[in-house]
Amino acid sequence: MRSIVEVVSDDTVTPRRVVIGIGEFAVSDRPGDVIITHALGSCIAVCIYDPLTCVAGMLHFLLPEARINPDRAKQQPAVFADTGMPLLFQAAFERGLKKQRAIVHLVGGAEMTQSAGAAFGTGRRNVLAAKNLLWRNGVFVAGLEVGGTGARTLHLSVSNGRLEVFNGQSYKEL
Repeated sequence: MRSIVEVVSDDTVTPRRVVIGIGEFAVSDRPGDVIITHALGSCIAVCIYDPLTCVAGMLHFLLPEARINPDRAKQQPAVFADTGMPLLFQAAFERGLKKQRAIVHLVGGAEMTQSAGAAFGTGRRNVLAAKNLLWRNGVFVAGLEVGGTGARTLHLSVSNGRLEVFNGQSYKEL
């Protein structure tokens, strides 16, 4: 499984959909790009955007802490909040994002009633892990769309940072 999605191209204007799955992240500074993740349940999407440099990124992590499975964390660090979030930010910093300007949204953290994770409060633990990591690193969370019991799909536009959240019944823009 890949950890980062990045396509090299000289064409920076043609719209491109960059789809990430569980344990993956993408960062882009191409104005035509839209970063997308589907079926976000108890997982969290950490979405970042710098309005000055138009750098956007998204991480779709599954679990809060790498220590619960160190072997998997070595193979797939983006699966965990504590190892995936630093990778997301480092890739965004390399493209010009500045922490002081970063607009951060957290989406997901549902308690999926039919999943085994619901019994363990995985969605809630994921939200707390992400908020705690950001707080400890001096990063302000601009918006949250967390909790509930349904899955979400996200679209993050690189050109303007618009974050669209779809849950099957409704649409919300953050």
